[in-house]
Amino acid sequence: METVERVARSFVNGSPIAGNGTTAITDPASVRERVGAFAESDANDVDAAVRAAHAAQPAWAALGAIERARLLTAATQALVPSVDELAQLLTREHGKVLWESVADLRGGINTYAYYGGLAERFATELVIDDHRGHIIEARRPMGVAAVIVPWNFPSILCALMLAPILIAGNTAVVKPSPFVPLTLVALLHAIAERLPAGVVNVVTGSAIEVGVALTTHPLVRKVSFTGSTATGREILKQAASTLKNCTMELGGNDPALVLASATVDARLVSEIGKAVFTSSGQICYGIKRIYVHRSRYAAFVSQFAEYTNEIVVGNGRDSRSTIGPVNNKPQFDRVNALIADARAQGATVRALGKKADASSWDDGYFIAPTVITDIAHAADVVTCEQFGPVVPIIAFDDEDEAVMRANDSEYGLAASVWSDDEDHAFALGARLEAGSVFINVHKLGASDVAMPFGGFKQSGIGRGHGFIALEEASELQVLAKRINL
Repeated sequence: METVERVARSFVNGSPIAGNGTTAITDPASVRERVGAFAESDANDVDAAVRAAHAAQPAWAALGAIERARLLTAATQALVPSVDELAQLLTREHGKVLWESVADLRGGINTYAYYGGLAERFATELVIDDHRGHIIEARRPMGVAAVIVPWNFPSILCALMLAPILIAGNTAVVKPSPFVPLTLVALLHAIAERLPAGVVNVVTGSAIEVGVALTTHPLVRKVSFTGSTATGREILKQAASTLKNCTMELGGNDPALVLASATVDARLVSEIGKAVFTSSGQICYGIKRIYVHRSRYAAFVSQFAEYTNEIVVGNGRDSRSTIGPVNNKPQFDRVNALIADARAQGATVRALGKKADASSWDDGYFIAPTVITDIAHAADVVTCEQFGPVVPIIAFDDEDEAVMRANDSEYGLAASVWSDDEDHAFALGARLEAGSVFINVHKLGASDVAMPFGGFKQSGIGRGHGFIALEEASELQVLAKRINL
């Protein structure tokens, strides 16, 4: 019996759309292996999706936040039995190891439940009766929201944007990444089928046509985007023509500062190593550069290299693998170019770790975990967001120098300070130009869903996570009867 290929299709007002042909999705661990395909939608499909969301929005808003939360939580909890099966699919299309896929899926489902729990607080109006008169402050929905999802953690990053948008009374059109659309589209279709038609719609396709049509559509009032700073700039330009509200979590070049007061031991090295290499370094707020006090530098580099050398790189479905390949060819080429540039500059570049299957290494986008030392602070691999399994380590002589170097970046998403003196670490952390500063931790999970999250400088606009995400997804309205004018 012939197996039917899985195709991610746009989903509008409760019904799938065929699209204009399909584009293949291949396994990053074996690029000749086809996993499925996504349908190429066009501007007409986007228009249909936005108009369906626009038509559905008044009735969705009229349900009230508590009922919206009940429906959304029920719809997303129904996905729990599918997690293990979907994790296999996500690993095949993304490349990440299986436990990371499970964490992505479970994290997304838990995020919907978390925001469902905030509905009563969100629905509560502030009523003031005083000498000024009767005043009501309330949150109101914006209308139709565009949700543009990145490829690195599609389930949880979609949920962090979509959940507050829906609880706030908006409807949504979601655009998955063309690199990793299959699992997310399956999730969104299952959610959409359990909600009123038109509340959640999906459009698949390229950023050039589908993305631009979405961010310039006059009926879209809110754009929520997670992705690169370069793409964020383009979306802002596109959204400016109709002054859309934009919330953006953008790129990061996140520093870790290991102070003289830190004990360099197995725990510290392991914690930093996980923050560097989990998901092959493809985490927005993962550590991208490490600054170590010169008195601790030699010990740290030695122990960190030993830790890195134990990492096993291979197919994400292989139980031996610690990390998988990077997700796509452009990222594979970019990371390798950064490594080659560091070598050309005379840096010490060590490709470490072990290959789970050396015979299949050249079949996928595998990159050995790479540690770079003896590198200038101005080198590209230090100043950019590598988004791969590579990290530079640089010595510093005093804390003012460390803070200066950490802040010397267009980015400001996250940072971490490592010290046995936590009071001092908190004080120094307050000097860092980053939206989140972690103390003696930085790995996946350090930013809890209840903690506001976003970046300084070119790392973003607005905040997500926590209750503030509901405020970012709504308008503040004041109703007032004034007396004593």
